[in-house]
Amino acid sequence: MDLFAFPPLALLLDLTTRALLALTSFLEPLTGGLAAAVAVVVVTLAVRVLLVPVGVSQARAEQTRARLAPRLRTLQKRWAKNRERLQRETMQLYRDEGASPFAGCLPVLAQAPVVGLLYAVFLHPQVGGHVNTLLEYDVLGAPLGRSLVGALSTGTADATTLAVFAVLVAVIAGVAELTRRLLRPAVDPSAPAWTTGMVGILPFTTAGVALFVPLAAGLYLTVTTAWTLCQRLLLRRRYPLPR
Repeated sequence: MDLFAFPPLALLLDLTTRALLALTSFLEPLTGGLAAAVAVVVVTLAVRVLLVPVGVSQARAEQTRARLAPRLRTLQKRWAKNRERLQRETMQLYRDEGASPFAGCLPVLAQAPVVGLLYAVFLHPQVGGHVNTLLEYDVLGAPLGRSLVGALSTGTADATTLAVFAVLVAVIAGVAELTRRLLRPAVDPSAPAWTTGMVGILPFTTAGVALFVPLAAGLYLTVTTAWTLCQRLLLRRRYPLPR
């Protein structure tokens, strides 16, 4: 079932496609056949600029979690045998500090609709009853509407498509490794032990996602992961974690 067949989502998809086409047409005299790809990059940067306040909130929340870590460990020891009381006391501590343990999820949640729309735009051959001409654009010969997994499954993967996706995945994985090395996450002692390993793995999952989404969405993921690393490095200086 196509969710974008429902009238409100269909209208949203149509408006998004028209906006991207208008931006592509504006950029085409300067960027030629890369106009649609550059339009996706421009949209990505615009979204990231709008989300800067959310990134600041995330950095402050991370600093707060690190500062509260000793008190959280004390609560964990005191109420180790009463998980319900531990959860209540933990949430109360966050409320007293005016913080939220879920603040770190905000950037991901805020971007999810944008990634979903880009995925849908470059997945539909027709939008609003018209041919989706965005699918005619490519990056060095790799169509923006094609995913690597889709190309491999249909036997349409050529050397150019493989090379373009290889570069995107390598950049995303490289940024993930730099994030792991340069940005030590604040540890929440009240969180389950398995979440520590998950936090270390999570940045690399974006590289896996990029294999399954259209190239246009992969471009968005690549640019946004690079932006996120740079932004977090700058904000870490402004909101350093306690040693």
